[in-house]
Formats: sequence, structure tokens, C-alpha cells
Amino acid sequence: MDERERRAKPKSDLKRLLTGHLPFERETSVFILVSMLDVFMTYILLRSGHFRESNPIADFFIRHWGGKGMIYFKLSMTAFVCVLSQIIALKKPASAEFVLKIGTLIVGCVVIYSLVLLIRSGVML
Repeated sequence: MDERERRAKPKSDLKRLLTGHLPFERETSVFILVSMLDVFMTYILLRSGHFRESNPIADFFIRHWGGKGMIYFKLSMTAFVCVLSQIIALKKPASAEFVLKIGTLIVGCVVIYSLVLLIRSGVML
């Protein structure tokens, strides 16, 4: 592969990334869904008044900007992981899939823990 072909390849990958189907669309969608469940569960727990955010960074945003700060922070982190995984997928698809699956697992555990807290506290949805 000569220099000209090598320079053209990233452009075609970038074009494909921006205009075509994304790599790991299913995994990305599941990660986004679980992340939105985390936002919803956090909102319910905070609204109940019995709980506070245990993530110190998210708690900083909540203390300074309230519920909107929490939503912006969590959506920003979700977007960061999604964009990062798409960039990684250009060179190392297996690593990108791993990032999405581990991210989904971690956030999913947080959602399950939040649900357990809601059930134990008797707070209704």
C-alpha cells in the first residue's frame, strides 16, 4: 500500500463512520438504553430525598447545577463512551466491542443496585 492509498483509507473509514451504519450499533444502543435507565433511576432516588449521588463527580454537578447538571453529566459520559468506541472500532473492532460491553455491564450493575435501593426503601416509582 503506497502513501496515497494509506491517506485515502482513513477518509473512507471516516466517511463510512459519518454516513453509513455504525459498527456495533446493537451494542451501542443497549449501552445508551442502560445509561438512560441510570439517569431515570438516579432522578427517582434523588427526588425521594432519601438518597444522594454516590459518584463524587456526578454529585459535584448535582450540587452546582441540580437535576439538569446530573442529566448533562450522565449524557456527556454516555456520548463520550459511544464516540470513543466508534473511534476505537476503526482500528480495533474487538476492543471497541469490549468497551461497549463492559460499559453496559458496569452501568447495568448501577441500575440494578438503584432498583434494589428503591425496593428496600419502599419508594414508589
